[in-house]
Order: sequence, then structure tokens, then C-alpha cells
Amino acid sequence: MTTVKSLEDLKRVREEALEKRKAKVESGQVQVIVAMGTCGIAAGARETMKAILDEIEKDNLSGIVVTQTGCMGMCEWEPIAQVIVGDQPKVTYGKVTPDVARKIMKDHVIGGKIVEDHVIPA
Repeated sequence: MTTVKSLEDLKRVREEALEKRKAKVESGQVQVIVAMGTCGIAAGARETMKAILDEIEKDNLSGIVVTQTGCMGMCEWEPIAQVIVGDQPKVTYGKVTPDVARKIMKDHVIGGKIVEDHVIPA
């Protein structure tokens, strides 16, 4: 948590918050959602989330919002991650290990190519 000690600190924190908010509403925005229900966490969703965040930090990527959600009701596919790129339909991935998460980030989020062998059939 950021400590605010002066008016300048408060202004900086406000600007950072406004930039984050602006990034969330821009078109072309990428959203990655990781299911973090009890079964997802037991299946390794924390490690999956960490791998996604590590890839973003390592490659210094911007314009990607990573969030978590509860159970998606598909326990046999856990850990589950969804990727939404701009106005395109969401893609739901299953059995997303940290290695698969890194592949999804490289191939789908950065490269625009869906990782077909981990897509959960509709």
C-alpha cells in the first residue's frame, strides 16, 4: 500500500488510479480472468495467476487487466483462465498450468493466436 505523506503524493496516487481506470475502458483492452474458487486454488490456480503476472512484468506489457473470479462451475477443467481481447469473443482455457499460462500469454495475448489444445469446448 502506498503511503501518502504530502499533497504531491496524493496527486500522484490519483493520477495513477485515473490511468488504470482509463486503461480498463480503452478498446482493444485485454482482460485475463483466473478462476480462484476453492477447487481452482486446490488445482493450482495461484501458481497460474503468478505465472500470468510474471509474464506481464517480465515482458513489461501494458493494457492487460488481470482479475480473479470465483468458481466457474467446471471443476474438472481447473485451473481455468479466460482471455478477452477487445470486442472478440472470450476464450476459456482449462487445465492451465503455469507453463500453459505462459504459452497463452505469448501466443494468444501477445500473438493473437488461440491455444487450441487447451480451449474448453462450448
